[in-house]
Amino acid sequence: MWGPGIEPGRQVLVLVSIVLAALIGGVIGYLLRWYLIETHIKKAQAQAERIIAEAETRAKEITLAARDEVIRMRDEAEAELSRRRAELQRTEERLQHRLEALEHRFEQIESREKRLNQRQSQIDKRFNELQKIEEEKRKELERIAGLSTEEAKAELLKMVEQEARQDMARVIRQVEAEMQEQAEEKARKLITLAMERIASDHVAETTVSSVPLPNDEMKGRIIGRQGRNIRAIEMSTGVDLVVDDTPEAVIISSFDPVRREVARMALGKLVQDGRIHPARIEREVEKARQEVERQIREAGEQAAIETGLQGLHPEILKLVGRLKFRTSYGQNQYHHAIETAHLAGLLAAELGADVKICKMGGLLHDIGKAVSHEVEGPHAQVGAEIARRYGVPEKVVNIIASHHHETEMESLEAIIVATADAISGARPGARREALETYIKRVTALEEIANSFEGVQQSFAIQAGRELRIIVKPEEIDDLAAIKLSKEIARKIEDNLEYPGQIKVTVIRETRATEYAK
Repeated sequence: MWGPGIEPGRQVLVLVSIVLAALIGGVIGYLLRWYLIETHIKKAQAQAERIIAEAETRAKEITLAARDEVIRMRDEAEAELSRRRAELQRTEERLQHRLEALEHRFEQIESREKRLNQRQSQIDKRFNELQKIEEEKRKELERIAGLSTEEAKAELLKMVEQEARQDMARVIRQVEAEMQEQAEEKARKLITLAMERIASDHVAETTVSSVPLPNDEMKGRIIGRQGRNIRAIEMSTGVDLVVDDTPEAVIISSFDPVRREVARMALGKLVQDGRIHPARIEREVEKARQEVERQIREAGEQAAIETGLQGLHPEILKLVGRLKFRTSYGQNQYHHAIETAHLAGLLAAELGADVKICKMGGLLHDIGKAVSHEVEGPHAQVGAEIARRYGVPEKVVNIIASHHHETEMESLEAIIVATADAISGARPGARREALETYIKRVTALEEIANSFEGVQQSFAIQAGRELRIIVKPEEIDDLAAIKLSKEIARKIEDNLEYPGQIKVTVIRETRATEYAK
């Protein structure tokens, strides 16, 4: 624009024009900007005025609504206040009525109290009069009875005590009778059930055996020249041979039943053959011994089979077989052992005990008797030692050792076997008792009964199985009679040995006698 050909005046003019144009443009821009600002301010003011107007309108509406709500609430408060005032009025009226009623009741109570006080005074007065009358009566009764009040009380207490003791004794007798009846019924049922299933034969055995002879001349042959034959028989068998005046018989005596049986068999063969001399005696005795040993083994095996106890040691079975030739109170111990095993097994089955243990204990409980002539000591302890030696279960060993209460019983099976042993031994006809022993036992029973105070008489009846005691009624009352029967039974248990059980009956009898004249 500023070329060398342009004049300086023109250049100033152009420059001035440019400045003017710039000024004019600036003025126009300023005016335009001012215009725009003014327009915006006006719009804002208009909008603000509109918002203010709307706010004022809204404020008026809210004010009006609040005023209506205040009016409504004031109306409701006034209504509630009126309702409560009315309710208070009614409550006040009710309280007033109640207060009046209470005052009326209080007046009634005061009136009744006055009447009660008057009646109490009358009662106190009457009570004092009654006490005075009672005292006069008491003194009159004491004068008539000749007893003071304390003495009369003591007499009355004594009578009441005696009556109470009689009632108590009656109740005790009733309970005991019921219990005994139930126990006897149960025991009878068990024993009957056991015994009706047992049928065994018992052979009465003695400590002597007799051998029949065809004639009395045979006695000379048995004695032999200068008694050599009889000495040979006694030495080889270990028995005593009695040749006396018994017609056509000789007696073999020995406490060892096996030796006695050997001698009986050998002598029977010798008598039958008729050739009797020492050499033949030894042969026949040896044959008889072998025969008896065979019978013993067979008896032991038969007992095991019969009781279902196979597997026992052969020596144990041999001892059981030896019981075939052993008796106790006339009862064969072999059959007693088998019977006891069966009874114990049946009782164990009924009571839920071990049947096999009970059977084994019953069969072996008396094996000590098989060697009682060879080993010293109680047969129960001897039998227990033998059983332990041959491997019998320890439970059975205790049964054997304790069946006579010499050792403590450790199991229910031991009690069952002891019971079965007693049943087998005590049942009617099981044992035979010597007359002298029987008389001693009966006498001892009566002596025990007579040793107690208040006993008037005593009688052992029913072969010593019952002891009846008559007491003095003035010394023994009903309760003391019960106590006396228990003490006598306990003393019998401690001092006597007897099969089965003994019934002790105490009889207290009061007799009133008067004579019409």
